[in-house]
Amino acid sequence: MSEVTTLARPYAKAVLDLAQQSGAALSNWQQRLDLLAALVSYPPIRTAIENPRQTAEQSRQLIISALGPELGPEGINLVSLLIENHRLSLAPQIAELYGALRTEAEGSVDAEVVTATGLDTNQQQRIVEALSRRLGRRVNLTTRIDESLVGGAVIRAGDLVIDGSVRSQLERLSRALVH
Repeated sequence: MSEVTTLARPYAKAVLDLAQQSGAALSNWQQRLDLLAALVSYPPIRTAIENPRQTAEQSRQLIISALGPELGPEGINLVSLLIENHRLSLAPQIAELYGALRTEAEGSVDAEVVTATGLDTNQQQRIVEALSRRLGRRVNLTTRIDESLVGGAVIRAGDLVIDGSVRSQLERLSRALVH
């Protein structure tokens, strides 16, 4: 997996640089990359693109016919470059890495809070404020419910993971008792 990330990172950085230099909204490029990633991941399209009898031009035309207007000229150039370098299959990783680079460039971070029960608006706001103070960036919070946590919460923001779940505490207690 790290090799795929290593191969995809230069493309994600190049797209971010292009977006910043052209003054384009970074979110527009995210939408383009997400569309391309979804198309390339779609099994019938992936099979057609990976077919050894399919030429590079046929693959290019397939993608342009499906997404041309949404990709725009720069997006079509990116597709051509990826096809030429046999890197089209990296589109999902490029989109993911671009998203991380974009949030960093915008001075924000995506965070996810997983709880056993739902959070009300006030609780979410307190978590956002605490994470913003700790990370020094604006926080885009998403929430998810996982009843197996029993209670507490698990917070993931970039490389930071805060596991305050009851399940995790019980596992630590169990390990301590066994040893």
